[in-house]
Amino acid sequence: MNILILNGSPKGQNSVTLQTMLYLELKHPEHTFKTLHVGAQIRALERDFAPALQALEWAELVVFSYPVYTFIAPSQLHRFIELLKASGADVSGKFATQVTTSKHFYDITAHRYIQDNCQDLGMKFIPGLSADMDDLTAKQGQKEARDFFDYALWCVSQDSYEPLPAPSPAPAHTPVHVPPAGAGYKPGDVVIVTDLAPEDAQLAGMVDRFRAVLPLNTRVVNLREYPFKGGCLGCFHCAVDGKCVYTDGFDDFLRGNIQTAQAIVYAFSIRDHSMGARFKMYDDRQFCNGHRTVTMGMPMGYLVSGDYSREFNLQMVIEGRAQVGGNFLAGVATDEGNTDASVDRMASTLAYALEHQYVPPRNFYGVGGMKIFRDLIYLMQGMMKADHQFYKAHGQYDFPQKQKGRLAMMYLVGAMISNPKLAAKAGSKMTDGMLMPYRKVLEQARRETKARKK
Repeated sequence: MNILILNGSPKGQNSVTLQTMLYLELKHPEHTFKTLHVGAQIRALERDFAPALQALEWAELVVFSYPVYTFIAPSQLHRFIELLKASGADVSGKFATQVTTSKHFYDITAHRYIQDNCQDLGMKFIPGLSADMDDLTAKQGQKEARDFFDYALWCVSQDSYEPLPAPSPAPAHTPVHVPPAGAGYKPGDVVIVTDLAPEDAQLAGMVDRFRAVLPLNTRVVNLREYPFKGGCLGCFHCAVDGKCVYTDGFDDFLRGNIQTAQAIVYAFSIRDHSMGARFKMYDDRQFCNGHRTVTMGMPMGYLVSGDYSREFNLQMVIEGRAQVGGNFLAGVATDEGNTDASVDRMASTLAYALEHQYVPPRNFYGVGGMKIFRDLIYLMQGMMKADHQFYKAHGQYDFPQKQKGRLAMMYLVGAMISNPKLAAKAGSKMTDGMLMPYRKVLEQARRETKARKK
């Protein structure tokens, strides 16, 4: 079988992820493998996409190989998918799968992104392999890679693949009405980061309405106008001092023009089940801040044009971004249904959050994501020095083994309930003991309420 590896890593032959595919190639000499370094060669492919078309026509099984960058795939692979779709190439009926390496931080959203786009193209998609960066160096990881590929080959032989999603009616999109801007002085500083193309008239209208109804000063940063020299290279040049290897000044621009705002609103039209390749470049280049949640406490909002109600994976990405960053998600205003009302609701919620400094606690998306980062930075503190200092300063090393008092208490409780006589004697007192600190809180609240009434 002809197997094409689409290497989406900007590191090209030096990609850690690619090593897994090279290992599998060595284990399967009966098949013919070909590698196309689409991540490293994306500028060349923008000029001439013919080599990719030839390779895709030759392939019977296509394997997307890439590291997970910022919830999804690297921006270079995003751009490749844009070029592939724009080319009009017919890859329907070809088998596709994926291999990624990461620390399992939102690898699920990365995998879904590739699956959704493959299925857009009519490809027969086989669930992929999500490996830890170090897995291939261990016997267990090698076995898991071999087992995955054996399964993928079996799926091809059996013509077994993920069913294509059933078509559903598109939601209604309503035009937006832009009222006159409010008169008088507007305090505050809310930055709107967008990838606004000339054809995005609907999105432009949503941005204009938001600026008119929000009772705060706003400014717009259009990423389409920023002179990016390229997407994140994963080179870790910024790990020590936060300085990016590129000389386009984006790291300083990010810190001085975007992260200084009181709130950030992202505005985009849905492209290929994501915010688009340009926005992904912006996301990836924020790695100059490492894994530091430098915008903690800042509310965020979204203005989205497109079929957002259908994009469950994109919804997870947007909520996950806010949760991990410690940001209140003030809402996602869309042009599905009543566009004006949706924009107005997000604007009023954002204004409330700023006025009352509302920052809710993290949910599973945020807590789980930060625990992965916590463990990663602690182990890599010798290299990621800026991250390590930030995590120490903000109490993000919340390892449970440091809670020695609570550990000792749980041992005591465990010993009691393991003893039938003590457990019988304790009876309902165990529940009373658990509720005691909460009852103290309620009693304090009663006293405070009485005091206010007087």
